[in-house]
Amino acid sequence: METGFLQGNGIEALPQFLTSLAIGLLIGLERERNPSAKAGLRTFALVAMFGTLSALLATKLGSPWLLIAGLLAVAGMIIAAYINNPGEENDPGTTTVVALLFSYGLGAMIWYGLVKLAVMLAVGVTALLYFKPELRGLSQRLTRRDLAAVLQFSVLTFIVLPVLPDQNYGPYDAFNPHHAWLMVVLISGISLAGYAALHVVGTRYGAPLLGFLGGLVSSTATTMIYAKHSKGNQAMLNLAASVIVIAGMVVLLRLLVVSAVVAFGAVPRLLPVLAGGLLLGLIVALYNWRKMSNATELYIPETSNPAELHTAISFGLLYVVVLLGSAWMADIAGSQGLYAVALVSGLTDVDAITLSSLRLFNLGQLSEHQTVTAIALAFLSNLAFKFGMVIFIGGWSLARHVAAGFAAIACGVLVGLFAL
Repeated sequence: METGFLQGNGIEALPQFLTSLAIGLLIGLERERNPSAKAGLRTFALVAMFGTLSALLATKLGSPWLLIAGLLAVAGMIIAAYINNPGEENDPGTTTVVALLFSYGLGAMIWYGLVKLAVMLAVGVTALLYFKPELRGLSQRLTRRDLAAVLQFSVLTFIVLPVLPDQNYGPYDAFNPHHAWLMVVLISGISLAGYAALHVVGTRYGAPLLGFLGGLVSSTATTMIYAKHSKGNQAMLNLAASVIVIAGMVVLLRLLVVSAVVAFGAVPRLLPVLAGGLLLGLIVALYNWRKMSNATELYIPETSNPAELHTAISFGLLYVVVLLGSAWMADIAGSQGLYAVALVSGLTDVDAITLSSLRLFNLGQLSEHQTVTAIALAFLSNLAFKFGMVIFIGGWSLARHVAAGFAAIACGVLVGLFAL
């Protein structure tokens, strides 16, 4: 890119400048909404393009100090603007200053060929700026216990995980400490994202999103809390059934994401099974949603923070036990032994047997058909367990509303499984 520019008339650099312009306008559009900000739409667009220009000149003249000088110039300009004319709310403007310097850096990245990364970062920065009220509300709602759990999760992810030995141990070479804890981080991370989103969103966007986020955190906890609130409350039946069915469907989505991350080779055979359950379940969920009254009160599922230390360690131990048990049963009893483990372990936790099956698939100890069947059986077992919970906690009235959705999900999974 640089060579072509040096040899030509410079028109080849136009796409880079247009991309910088778009990135600056994107971030500036959000800052324009803030009355106290000293930089808006035009300033951010110009600064991003100035970053590209500085990188171009630094490349042409062979002087990287030009890039640094441009950064200092932008920083001095915006800081001086806040010193000379502070905002009405006495806003120090640190967020706008950092965002402006970031835009300058993104403009430079574009010139050096990091276009895709720069665009992704620009979208992320804009989202971070836009959701300031939600992020502030989340931080205020987090308890001391939640913060401690997040810190524990960070330590165990970024400090403990890198030092765990990445080597196979035990019978069948199935146990790998680094891989086992990586699975804990994966599941806890997905659940933690749902937990945080659930506390940010609350009940403002209705039952479908509440069921989706509740399913990301814990479909079992979501089922239990809505079954409890719907008992003896006829107005809650349709809402509770919708949330419970949606949370059950989200488990299939979780399994698909986890499978794509852990063992992408199993996804082509697994996709029809999971997609069948999602499709039929979605039809029933939409039907229930149409019958639900918008005036019905919503409840946030009372789930525990999935990043807590004891929760992570408990799942890690369960994963190792299920992994070794699956390998052993598959060895001595073949597919029947593996499927028995899937049915039993799936009652309480479908993630452990899913990750275990995918691990054994990667090791070549399970075929695609065995892996997909074990995951499907574990999911069906877990679905049956939650339906029993609905009957026991919510009563037969709720069970009749949930039965159609759960039956549709189960039928879709079975049809996809038999199609294999």
